[in-house]
Amino acid sequence: MQHLPKHSKEIEEENKQREEKLNLEKKKKSQKKNKTIIISVVVLLVLVAAITYVSFAPGKYDGFAKCLTEKGVVMYGEDWCENTNGQKAMFGKSFKYINYEVKPDLRIRPTWVIDGKEYERVQSFQRLSALTGCKY
Repeated sequence: MQHLPKHSKEIEEENKQREEKLNLEKKKKSQKKNKTIIISVVVLLVLVAAITYVSFAPGKYDGFAKCLTEKGVVMYGEDWCENTNGQKAMFGKSFKYINYEVKPDLRIRPTWVIDGKEYERVQSFQRLSALTGCKY
């Protein structure tokens, strides 16, 4: 069997088909890349929104903590003390409104001073509320 040389039109047509196939593959890769970029941007935006919300949302006990401070209540402790840190943790983000002072010479930590009286150890919100009239 003898091979006949292809006509230039056939060659041209084959080249055109190869080029179209290559362009189609490039287009698919580009669309896939664009889709990946869009999904990544959306996920990033959701994360940024969530972090922003958590960072700027008010604390659960902001009003209670502000009321304690307005009444002149002071919490003394030390930052290395697990009981002091436990009391701080009870307030969560709202602790920033508590009038807190580091005081190294305490017998027991934390110590709350309310109306000139000292209350040693971690205090429950119920107890702090009863002593001050502040609602939690």
